[in-house]
Amino acid sequence: MTLSADRVRVRRRLTTLQLALLATFSSVTASIAADKAAVTTVEENPGWIVTLGAGTEYGPTFEGSGDHNFTFVPNFDIRRADQPAGLSAPDDSIDFSLIELGGLELGPAANLRGSRSHGDIDGVHEIDWSVDVGAFAQYWLIDDRLRVRSEARQGVRSDDGFVADFAVDWFQPLGDKFLLSAGPRASFADRQYMENSFGVSPAEALDNGSLSAFSPDAGFKSVGFVVGATYQINSKTSLLVYDKFDRLVGDAADSPIVTDIGSPNQNTIGIVLSRSFHIEF
Repeated sequence: MTLSADRVRVRRRLTTLQLALLATFSSVTASIAADKAAVTTVEENPGWIVTLGAGTEYGPTFEGSGDHNFTFVPNFDIRRADQPAGLSAPDDSIDFSLIELGGLELGPAANLRGSRSHGDIDGVHEIDWSVDVGAFAQYWLIDDRLRVRSEARQGVRSDDGFVADFAVDWFQPLGDKFLLSAGPRASFADRQYMENSFGVSPAEALDNGSLSAFSPDAGFKSVGFVVGATYQINSKTSLLVYDKFDRLVGDAADSPIVTDIGSPNQNTIGIVLSRSFHIEF
């Protein structure tokens, strides 16, 4: 009986040990599974990097103006957290790459369009600020160095018109902190855009008293050059300074708004401070 009792006690000890080991193994297994699930979740949903910025520009009061003033400049960018930050020029529109084929990128683009008040030109129609929406295409002839880009955008208002911009840019990093960019520009506009920005109707010419009536046609409206320098303050914050020069050409340069009271030389300097944030949704 004693032996039997001892055996029973031994069996009980073994059973308790087995349960303890099983509980420990289950706990470790559950922990590993949870860690794997967490890793899988991170890999499947890395989140997004959103960049917000603000700055100011000093440039023509309106397109074709010879006067200058300061304006507010917003900056916005969004990309997946598992994708590297892309290179961009100071005058690129807000865009999002939907299609990437080798060095080719395609996607939607949007930009703001400036305004002009009655006080800027007596007797001539005002231009309300607006938004351009459209698409962009760019191709890297040399990866992260030489890029060609075009944008086609239509204003959301009925009289805004259509504009297409063409650019070539060279990007040159200087160490880990600085990035320089530079390249030529050309811009085309349809008749509606040209009429809205550079046209003067006979009634407006009469009201103004000094400007002659003018009806421009579609065509290239400017050529120019842009340079920019970006300083990476830290991993999340950057500072951009840039200069953009445009020379009005064609009917845009021939408009009395330009020849009589404005200037064909349009130079803009700007500075923008931006910061990036990681979000998950």
